[in-house]
Amino acid sequence: VSLSAEVVQFLSTCRRRQTRTIVSFKGIFATSIRFPRKISCHRMLGFHSSHRATSVCPVNRSRDTKKFFASNSSAMAFLSLALLAARGSSAFSRPLLGNQNALLKGAVARLQPIQQPTRWSLRSSSTGEPSTVSVEDKADLEAKIKAKGDEIRALKDGGADKETVAPYVQELLSLKAKLDPSILEDKKDKKKTKASSKPAPKAAAAADDEDAESDFITPRATDYSKWYNDIIRVTGLAENSPVRGCMVIKPWGMSIWDRVRNELDAKIQEHGAENAYFPLLIPKSFLSKEAEHVDGFAKECAVVTHHRLTASADGSELIADPEAELEDPLIIRPTSETMIWYTFRKWITSHRDLPLKINQWANVMRWEMRTRPFLRTSEFLWQEGHTAHATAESAQEDAKGMLENYASLCEDLLAMPVVRGAKSPSERFAGAEDTYTIEALMQNGWALQSGTSHFLGRSFGNAFDVTFQDENGKQQTVWGTSWGVSTRLIGALIMTHSDDAGLVLPPRVAPIQVVIVPIPPKKNDAEAKEAMDVAIDELVSSLKAQGLRVKLDDRDFVRMGAKYFEYERKGVPLRIEIGPRDVKQQACVFKYRAGPGADEKITVSLSEAATKAVEGLEKMQGDLYQAAKDRLAEGITTDVTYEDMKAALENDVASGYPGSGLYLVPWKCDEKNEAKIKDDCQATIRCYPMKENAEGMHKGKKCFYSGEDATHMALIGRAF
Repeated sequence: VSLSAEVVQFLSTCRRRQTRTIVSFKGIFATSIRFPRKISCHRMLGFHSSHRATSVCPVNRSRDTKKFFASNSSAMAFLSLALLAARGSSAFSRPLLGNQNALLKGAVARLQPIQQPTRWSLRSSSTGEPSTVSVEDKADLEAKIKAKGDEIRALKDGGADKETVAPYVQELLSLKAKLDPSILEDKKDKKKTKASSKPAPKAAAAADDEDAESDFITPRATDYSKWYNDIIRVTGLAENSPVRGCMVIKPWGMSIWDRVRNELDAKIQEHGAENAYFPLLIPKSFLSKEAEHVDGFAKECAVVTHHRLTASADGSELIADPEAELEDPLIIRPTSETMIWYTFRKWITSHRDLPLKINQWANVMRWEMRTRPFLRTSEFLWQEGHTAHATAESAQEDAKGMLENYASLCEDLLAMPVVRGAKSPSERFAGAEDTYTIEALMQNGWALQSGTSHFLGRSFGNAFDVTFQDENGKQQTVWGTSWGVSTRLIGALIMTHSDDAGLVLPPRVAPIQVVIVPIPPKKNDAEAKEAMDVAIDELVSSLKAQGLRVKLDDRDFVRMGAKYFEYERKGVPLRIEIGPRDVKQQACVFKYRAGPGADEKITVSLSEAATKAVEGLEKMQGDLYQAAKDRLAEGITTDVTYEDMKAALENDVASGYPGSGLYLVPWKCDEKNEAKIKDDCQATIRCYPMKENAEGMHKGKKCFYSGEDATHMALIGRAF
C-alpha cells in the first residue's frame, strides 16, 4: 500500500508514543492506541465469543475525536491499517470480520499515492515474514470471506442439509487459507495448549498430507476414495501398521466386528456348525494336492522357509540361518481348505459321521498388491466354514442356506440390502463347482462382494482321499462346501450409510446405541448436582432395562461441544442431553445421528425416555435400510444396450442415477466375451441374480453383447 507523506509522519508520531494491545477480562478483545493531540480511542474493535465484530466505532474521550477522524482521511486509513496489523498480534488472532472490511476497503480507497511510495509490510506474528498478499487483495479476500459466510448462514437458515452446505464451507476454508495460512498454524498451536479436546476441522489443504493429524473429512462428491479413508481415520476405526498391507484395527472398529461376529456366530451354530481352530501354517505340499485351488492362491501366498535367525558374519544384522532351512516350506494360510480336509480324512469313516460342519474364526494372509483398509488387506479377520456331506444335494442345500444367513445378517443387522446370486465360471472360487455371492451397492454406484459360499463338489474329497462307508457298505467320496465373510463387512457398512459428517451406524450394530451427555450445573449448586445425579442414574437404568447399550460421558475436562462432535463422528445413533433445567422439567433432549428429522432436537419426558429411545432406534434402523434399498433399486438399470452401458461406465458419474451403478442384462455365458467386457469397461459380471434367473427372465431374449440367445440374466458393474 502506498502511503501519503502525512500518514508516514502520523505513523512516526504514533511509533514514538505508547501503542499497546490488551484483552478484557470478559473475553472481549480490545485495542487502545494513544494518538497525538489528546485523541484517545478505546475499544475501537470488539470481539465476542461468537467471533463476530460488534463495534468499529471509536469511543470519544474528547470532542476533537469525531472532528479529527471526519476530516482526516489519512488518519482514518492509518486506523484501518493499525487494526489489520493488530490482527497478527497475540490478542488479535481472529480474522477481521463484519464492518471492519468496509472500513478498511473505504480507507484504502482514500489513500493518496506518491511517486516514491513508502512500503508498509504487514507481518505475521507466527513467522515474522511479510505477507504475500497486498492490503487491496487482503480487503478483497476479507470481503469474499464475509460474503461466503453470509451465504452459508443463509443456506442454514433456509434449512439446507449438511451435504448441500459442505461445498460452500470448503470454498470458505480455501479463501481463509489464501488470506493467511498462519491462521491455521495459530489454531493448531492453540489446540495443544487447551485442556479441551474438541477438534476443529482444518482446511482441505491440510488433509492432503496423509501423515498429518487432521480431523478433516473430504466430501464424498470431491473424492470418494479419500472420503472413505478419512472416515476410517477420524472415527478411530483403524490405522496403518509398519507392515505393508496390514492394518491396526482400533477399539471402535474391533467393537463393531465383535457385534458382527456375535450375531453371525449364533446363526452359524443354528446352522449346525461347531467352532474349532486349525494351524496358521500349512505345508506347501498340501496346497499342491488340489491343482486348481493352488493356482488361485499361488500369487498371494506368504511362505516361511526358515525356522531360525542368526547374526550375519559381521554381526551387523539378523539373517535367516542357512542351516535352518525347512525341507517343506510352510504357507501362512490364505484359506484353510487344505488343512481342514486333511483333518476330515481322520474324522470321517461312516455315513453316521455326516454331515460334518466346522467353523473357524481366524486371521488369514493374502499378499495383496493394492490394499485398502477393511476392503482389501494382506491380513484380515474372517470366519470360514467347511462342511462334508454324503450327497451333492445336501451340500448344495448347505451352501445356499449359509448364503441366506449372510444375506439376513447384512439386511437385519447392517441395514444393507444385497443381491443374492451365483458367480459366473470365471469368477468362481478356485476349486469350486459353484460359487454363490451376496452383492451390495455402495453410495458411489460400485458393487461390493460381501459374502460367498461355495459348492466344492468332490474336488477336495478326492484330493485328500476323504471317503465314508454308505448305508450299503460301499466306500463313497464326500461332497464339500466352504463359506465365509470377513472384516470387509465393516467397509461395506461405512460406504452404505456414512456421510460427510462421519460414520453412520445402524442401531443394531452400534457398540454404543445411546450416549448420555450431561450439561453440568454451576459449581456451587450442590442441590442441582445431586438432582442431576439421581435423574441420570434412573435414566441409565431404564435404558439398560430395555436392552440398550448405553454410555454415560461425564468427563468434566471435555467441553460438551467436543463430545457432540466426537459421537457424531463415531456414528452413535442417539445422543441424550440432560441439564439442570431439564431435570427441573423432568425432561431430556434426544438427537439422532441419521434418518428423517436427524437435524432436529426432540424434548422427551424422562418417564418415557427409555420407551421412546427403543422406538426411535428401531425407526432409525428401518429408515437406513429403506434408504439403502431404494438406492439399490434405483441403481440397477435394465433394458440397456452395451454401448449405452459402456458410455455410462466411462463417464463414471459415481453419485448419480441412472447412468451408473449396476446393469441387469440378458447374457449368454461366454468367458471370452466376459473378458472383453472387463477389458473395455473395467466392469465384471457381479453375479447371475437368483430371483431373476429362477423366474426365467432371460428366456426369449438375446444377449446384449453377442446377440445370441441369452442363457442368464447377468448383473454387471464396477466393483471394489
